[in-house]
Amino acid sequence: MGNLTGPLTGTVGRTAEVAEIQRMFLGPSLQAPARLVTLTGVGGVGKTRVALEAAAALQPRFRDGAWLVELSPLREQSALLAHVIAETLPLADQTTRPMTDILAEYLAERELLLVLDTCEHLADDCALLTEVLLSAAPGLRILVTSRRVLNAANEQVLAIEPLPVPDADDARAAASDAVALLTLRATEARPGFTVTDAERADLVRLCRRLDGLPLAIELAAARLRDLPVAELNARLDDRFAVLGNTDGIATDADPPWHQALRTAIGWSHQLCTPAERLLWARLSVFAGGFDTDTARQVCADPHLPGPRIPAVLNALRDKSILNWQPTGGGERYGMLDTIREFGGHWLRALGETDLLRHRHLDHYLALAQRGDSAWLGPDQYAWSGRLTTELDNVRTALEFGLDRPAGRAATELSGALWFFWHCCGFTREGLHYLERALARDTERSRARARVLWVCSLVLSTLGDTRSAEARAVESADVAAYLGDTEAAAEARAMAAFAAVISGDTQRAQELARGLFEAHRCEDGLAHPVLASALFLGHAHTLDNEIEKAVVVLEHLRADCERYGEIWMRAYAEYLLARADLARGHHTAAHHRGQAILEVKQRLNDRLGVAMCLDLLAAATAAAGLGERAARLLGLAQQLWDTLGRPQLGMPAWVAARELSEKQARAAIGNHLYETAYETGRAATWDAGMTYALG
Repeated sequence: MGNLTGPLTGTVGRTAEVAEIQRMFLGPSLQAPARLVTLTGVGGVGKTRVALEAAAALQPRFRDGAWLVELSPLREQSALLAHVIAETLPLADQTTRPMTDILAEYLAERELLLVLDTCEHLADDCALLTEVLLSAAPGLRILVTSRRVLNAANEQVLAIEPLPVPDADDARAAASDAVALLTLRATEARPGFTVTDAERADLVRLCRRLDGLPLAIELAAARLRDLPVAELNARLDDRFAVLGNTDGIATDADPPWHQALRTAIGWSHQLCTPAERLLWARLSVFAGGFDTDTARQVCADPHLPGPRIPAVLNALRDKSILNWQPTGGGERYGMLDTIREFGGHWLRALGETDLLRHRHLDHYLALAQRGDSAWLGPDQYAWSGRLTTELDNVRTALEFGLDRPAGRAATELSGALWFFWHCCGFTREGLHYLERALARDTERSRARARVLWVCSLVLSTLGDTRSAEARAVESADVAAYLGDTEAAAEARAMAAFAAVISGDTQRAQELARGLFEAHRCEDGLAHPVLASALFLGHAHTLDNEIEKAVVVLEHLRADCERYGEIWMRAYAEYLLARADLARGHHTAAHHRGQAILEVKQRLNDRLGVAMCLDLLAAATAAAGLGERAARLLGLAQQLWDTLGRPQLGMPAWVAARELSEKQARAAIGNHLYETAYETGRAATWDAGMTYALG
C-alpha cells in the first residue's frame, strides 16, 4: 500500500544515507528506533530524492504502506496542512470534526510511514502536528525533508551533504558520485556524450567548483549540450566572483542558499535570453505544474507575445529550468522549488508580482466558471480530472484572493467550484474555503448568495444539518433581496437536502416537489431541479413509498441520460437499485450497483463508493451468496471508517446493512463470515474495486 510511484531512475550515490535512514527507523540493538527523522540540508542537495529512496526501501516493513505528502505547493497555507495529508491518505471524512483529530484517529491503529516533503515554510506547524500524530499512533513513523529542523519532540536529524568530490589528483576522483552524476545528466542532455581521458580532470574540477551540489551539477550538465567541459569551467570561474551574491537573492536569507547553487542558478539565468528570463520569473506564480495554454494565458503580454510561449517553454526545459511532465491529459511543465524561488525573487524585482498573481487568480476563476457551466453535461470525468490536477494552483489562487482587502474574486471562485467540492471528494477542504469567503465578504451579493447555498450543500453532506439549514435560509434571504431567482431555487433545494438527511421526509417532500414539478426537460438541466428530484425520490424511498420514488427517479434518470450527465444520474440509479431490492429484484439491483460503482470510483466520490458497496453487499446477500457479501461489507467498512459517519447516520441505511450481515451469516456461518469480512476489510483499494466490479 501507499502512493510511491515506484523505483527512482537515474539516482547516483546516496547508498550510505539511505542505509542510515533505515537504521534510524529500524533501530540498532541498543537504541530505540526513531519515530521522527528529519533530513536537513541546503536547497538543491537532493533531500527529496534521498527520502524517496529510503521510503521505497522501508515500505515493505509497514503494513499500511508509505505515503508521500508534497507540501511545497502549500506555501504559507498552514491551515490546510492536515487537510492535505488527509487527502493524500485514503481518508475522506464526512464530518465537521477538526481534521487533526480525524487524522490522529485514522492513524491510531495503522503501521504507516509518512513522508512530509519540503516542510521548511511550515516548520512550526509540522512540528505541532507530528507531535500530535505520533502521540496518537504508535505504529506511525514520519520522515521529513526540510532546510531547517522542526524542533519537535524526539526528532532525530540527518544532515544530507553534497556529493563528495576527492581532489583532482586523487585516483578516486574520476569515479566519484558527483562526476558520475554530471556524466549521466550530460548524456541525457546530449545523447552520445562521452568523456575523454583528457577531460576527466576538467569534470572533477567542475564538480569541485560546484561543491558536489546535485542541483548545481545538473544545471551545469545542461550547458554541456553546447560547450566543451574546459570552456564551461572557464566561464564558470569568471562568474563565481560576479554571481556569488546573485542580485535578487538575499545572502542572509533563512536558510541561506549554498554559494555554488546561487552561482549555478544565477549563471543559468544570465545565459537565458531576455524572453526566457521574463517567462521564468512569471511562471513562478504557479504552484505545482502548468500546461502550455495556461502559461500563455497567464504570462503573455506585448513583451512576451503568446505565440512565442511554446518555444520559450521548450528552451527553458532544454536548460533544465523546467521539467517536463507528460500526463494522460496532455503535456505539463513543472519547476523545482529552488528554481521557482529564484524566479519569484526576479518577479518581485520587476515589480510584477501582484499583476501576475491577479492574472493567475483570474485564470483559475475563469476555469472554474467554465467547469461550473459545463458540469451538468457529458464531460464530468474530464472536469474532475482537470480540477484535481490543478488543485495546487486553485489553492494558491484562493489564498491570494482571500488575502486581498478588496475584490470578490475569491468568493466567486469558491462558489463556482461547488461541483468540485461536492462531487469530486474535496468536501472538507471546500468547507474551509467557503467559510473563509463568507467571513471575509459580508456584503449581500449574488456571489455571497451562491457561496451560502454551496456551504449548505457541503454541510448537509457532512451531517451538520442544523448549520446547513441556517445557511440555506440566509442564502434565500440574500436571493430575495437581490431578486436572484436562481439562488432562491438553489436555497430551497438545499433546505430540502438538510431535511431529508435529518429525517424530516415530509418537509423535504414539500420543499422539493414544487421545484421538480415546475421543470420541463426541454429547458435543459438545472442543478436545483435535479437536486430536488433526487431529494424527493430519496424522501419517498425512506417513507417506503416505492412506486412514487420510482416515478420521480426514472424521470431524473432520463433527463440526465438525455444530456450525458453521470454524477446525479448515478445517485438516481442508486435509489432505483434500492427500490429494486425492496421489490425483490436482486439481480437488477446488482447490475445497477456495479454500473454506479464504476462512475463513483472514477469521480473520486468515496461516499458514493461506500454506498454502492453496501448496495452490492445487500443484493449479493439477498441472493444467498454469503461469502461475497461478507467481503463486500468488509470492503465497504474500510471506507465508512475513513468517512467518519457510517451510513451517514441514517437509520434506514444502517438497518439495511445489518440485514445484509444477518443474511450473509445465515448463509455461510459466523466463522466463514468473519474470515471473508476481514479479507475485504484488509484489501487494497485497487484489489477491492477489482473484486467488487468482477
